[in-house]
Amino acid sequence: MTITTPAASAGSSATTVPVELVVLDMAGTTVVDDGIVEQAFERAARRTGLDSVRPLEQSLQYVRDTMGQSKIEVFRHLTDGDDEAAHAANNAFEDAYAELIDEIGVDPITGAADAIDALRASGIKVALTTGFSPITRDAVLARLGWQVDAALSPADAGRGRPAPDLVLAAIVATGANSVASVVVVGDTMSDMLSGRNAGAGLVVGVITGAHSREQLEAAGADIVLDSVRDLAGLPQFASR
Repeated sequence: MTITTPAASAGSSATTVPVELVVLDMAGTTVVDDGIVEQAFERAARRTGLDSVRPLEQSLQYVRDTMGQSKIEVFRHLTDGDDEAAHAANNAFEDAYAELIDEIGVDPITGAADAIDALRASGIKVALTTGFSPITRDAVLARLGWQVDAALSPADAGRGRPAPDLVLAAIVATGANSVASVVVVGDTMSDMLSGRNAGAGLVVGVITGAHSREQLEAAGADIVLDSVRDLAGLPQFASR
């Protein structure tokens, strides 16, 4: 599989590079969300009194709008920069999310596991990235039992999405040789912006999560698919 990158400047030619790494988002892209993030946030807001700071629905809308971003940064915004309150709310969110995956379970997006296995079998590295903390991320992965080449949270990379840090950290963690050899896949505008900001060779949106086809395209998606299961059908992958 290869990606053709555009000419860097007038008079130069486009170049073709082999794909070495696919960076996949988790909730909404490879893992069914089904409202669990919002439910966990609502529990955390009520337990920490965040719902008394501003109307709960207003805060929930901000959570929806910023899906994919670092959860601690979301809580910093909602607590007006109060770091202690933000950490308390984030800890409560992690506890609530753990409770919910015990109560409800956690399921993969249909075809996600097969897509990951097929990529790795073809020699392409796979990294999972998320706005969750490492504790929450690892709890989800333990339930799924997936084998990947890297799994990264903002705490591992520096900044969360839409900054490029998670994509760049995935390149370092997997030993990929260039950003041009990377495909970024996600369901949120933040995923698309992170891929664009990192200079990824291909940025792919999927509509199984938080944001619509139109939102993903507006945020810079090169291609928007119905689901991650359709990734193998792209011409870039079919030729591998």
